[in-house]
Amino acid sequence: MTLPRITIIGSALSGNKGAAAMLESAIANLGDRIPGVQFSLLSMYPEEDAALNVYPNLSIIAATPKQLGVTINTLALLYRILPPLRPVLRKRSRAIKALTESSVLIDQGGITFNDGREKFLLYNVASILPALFVKTPVFKCAQAIGPFKNPLNKFAARMFLPKVSTIVTRGAITHQYAEDFGLKNIVAGTDFAFGLQLSGTEEASLAKLVNLAFFENTAVVGISPSVVVQKKVDAAGGHYVADMVKFIDELNKRGEKVAIIPHSVRMGTDKTHNNDLPLCREIYNSVSNHDLTLFADSELTSQELRVLIGKCQVFIACRFHAMISSLAMGVPTLVIGWSHKYREVLDLFDLSEWAMGFDTLNGDTLMTKFNQLKEQREEVAAALQLHRPAVKSKALEQADLIAAYVKN
Repeated sequence: MTLPRITIIGSALSGNKGAAAMLESAIANLGDRIPGVQFSLLSMYPEEDAALNVYPNLSIIAATPKQLGVTINTLALLYRILPPLRPVLRKRSRAIKALTESSVLIDQGGITFNDGREKFLLYNVASILPALFVKTPVFKCAQAIGPFKNPLNKFAARMFLPKVSTIVTRGAITHQYAEDFGLKNIVAGTDFAFGLQLSGTEEASLAKLVNLAFFENTAVVGISPSVVVQKKVDAAGGHYVADMVKFIDELNKRGEKVAIIPHSVRMGTDKTHNNDLPLCREIYNSVSNHDLTLFADSELTSQELRVLIGKCQVFIACRFHAMISSLAMGVPTLVIGWSHKYREVLDLFDLSEWAMGFDTLNGDTLMTKFNQLKEQREEVAAALQLHRPAVKSKALEQADLIAAYVKN
């Protein structure tokens, strides 16, 4: 008997642990709904992902940007226009074989077809085009899209988004952009990572990598810096590292403990794409009091990160999925972001006031907003507790939609 198969693109086990959370949520929740389902991941980091893969039903297929954009797309086009070659292409290309055997391609790109990110448009298109060529339905998991005012982005979105079978919007702002653009294939949802499952063994594995005694009998402020936000702040004339160091030093002077928790990590490289580790190391090395500052300098799993973040009393999130983890764990969170994607998720909890734009960031504004959050911590925690069940349920609705593609 042929087992059902799903191909996934846009997420990873390595690097950005938000992408890992989305991927692992899909594997677990779809596995619960589709007996025997097999997954193929078209991976930007095939070697790193293969090293971290603990799932027997997940195959890693190399799909670096060059391989995806040139090789896989070309072979998929040949598959479409030259039917006699199809048996050979399925035999010679793991990617083509996976796509043609899959009931659906899941695109887990967190933000696509977005004004201001035109340099990623080619990748956004290349991610879904092979499936369209071989006529495998494309399901865009909850993500931010739009706005569509830039002519290039508008053209690409008009050309390709209507061809997608289903687009799950990640919040009200994205949904409004999609509706105003005239898209009919949209479903309101929220981030799949809210459905990440924990096994209960995370604490034991986490204790081998992080000094958990740091969190005992005291409140800890967590912070997840982001190289993406750093680049935007510095490009606008700010000083991101200096602001973070000043903030941490002032908290330490007040006797407060701080945990620096990178949420996007690639070990063994100084490259900063999907890697906040070098930035976090620079911040940690610059703070004055290492007794009151913890640096989680290991590559943790998405589940371990969620448990670690859950130990914080208050959290400062510059990475989108660090925010998802803190909200999912009920931790009052201050967000420093660069897109509507942050605010629309906070809106689900009626907490959008706790989003700061990167263009307002400096040491003083951060401390002022943080102090306000501390003062209102109990009210914010109550709002999180109130809304979390509905948000998680909304996230898991897309698992039911995907399962329908497979069962049909």
